[in-house]
Amino acid sequence: MTDLFSATPSGAPLAERLRPQTLDEVIGQSHLLGPGKPLRLAFESKKLHSMILWGPPGVGKTTIARLTAQAFDADFIALSAVLSGVKDIREAIDRAQLNLQQYGRHTILFVDEVHRFNKAQQDAFLPFVEQGLVTFIGATTENPSFEVNSALLSRAQVYVLQALTEPELALLLDRAAGIALQGLTFEDAAKALLIGYADGDARRLLNLLEQMKTAAETIQVEHIDEALVRNALARSGRRFDKGGEEFYDQISALHKSVRGSNPDAALYWLVRMLDGGADPLYLGRRIIRMATEDIGLADPRALRLALDAVETYERLGSPEGELTLAQAVLYMAVAPKSNAAYMAYNNARAFVKNDKSRAVPLHLRNAPTKLMKELGYGHAYRYAHDEPEAYAAGEDYFPEEMPRVEFYRPAPRGLEGKIGERLAHLRELDKKAKQK
Repeated sequence: MTDLFSATPSGAPLAERLRPQTLDEVIGQSHLLGPGKPLRLAFESKKLHSMILWGPPGVGKTTIARLTAQAFDADFIALSAVLSGVKDIREAIDRAQLNLQQYGRHTILFVDEVHRFNKAQQDAFLPFVEQGLVTFIGATTENPSFEVNSALLSRAQVYVLQALTEPELALLLDRAAGIALQGLTFEDAAKALLIGYADGDARRLLNLLEQMKTAAETIQVEHIDEALVRNALARSGRRFDKGGEEFYDQISALHKSVRGSNPDAALYWLVRMLDGGADPLYLGRRIIRMATEDIGLADPRALRLALDAVETYERLGSPEGELTLAQAVLYMAVAPKSNAAYMAYNNARAFVKNDKSRAVPLHLRNAPTKLMKELGYGHAYRYAHDEPEAYAAGEDYFPEEMPRVEFYRPAPRGLEGKIGERLAHLRELDKKAKQK
């Protein structure tokens, strides 16, 4: 069984060597660890409870788990969901039972990356959490609502950890420089660049500092300036997870920025996703969806522009084709908005799903054969083009005895405003025809 918390080797990464040993040494998560805050109170009360620590990488999940082991008089068993299976879980449970029977000690079961455990693996230790044999602590970068069994989720308090702020990262940088980077000085611009590259991830910042230490030793310099940082480090991408929580949060922000008619915010989220490695064609499909769902007939050109943008990207690829996606997003954001077509479609689907099968009225049926004509197919059909304004006023196109419905209600914006005026005029003609 893997022990994640064995003694730190002398050659361990800087991030591991500087891992906090007390709550007061933890940088960040003040909303959980500050005076009077939930996790601080749990530590001070000595009342242990199952918990799930949810947050992006490098924000202190494993550190808090380790500090929990130190704060409570309990045996601590750590499993990695990447490396462990049901056999390892059973061994951990056997050890917990032995601890309780022989030593009267409770056991904390820590599962790192718990979202990687499948349902069967989670079910393997759930009964023992329910019985109170073990206290469960899980760490995850994914939304536990989707990745953790509801039964397990109901027995664990979820704590949301946040990415470190720039001032918090600056404090961590200064601490690391004072403890492990003696002899090196940092230009303010270099510090700012390193903090920007870290993007809220404490572990990433410490790894970057370790790379800078190696680079400085190699070229035999003691002062780190901005140019050295840019030359020594590869550009780090923004925080992004192609299949995870961050992905869906960002695509939601993009869609809602377009819907909210904010072109600058929409462009920002598009670029964030492209920068993070999102598939441009996936983004293109979402842009097409925006054109139909949120703009619709208020500006039918939006759909054509979205389709053209995707087709252009398919021909040009990156980076040239990305400009067309950006252009489409900007157009969507500033275009007049209407979800009338989207709502009409949904309303019609709901109506048909709950309604009975209704026959097509005879006058609306096609009559290509003599028999069909004799049966009345197409009889009394009024050809709209032969009527005034090319409109058969008063004609009914719904099934007989069907209640009157109005699925489509045009928005008073863009082209759809004109459509609404046209429909109002036609309904007035219907009204006059029925009065004759």
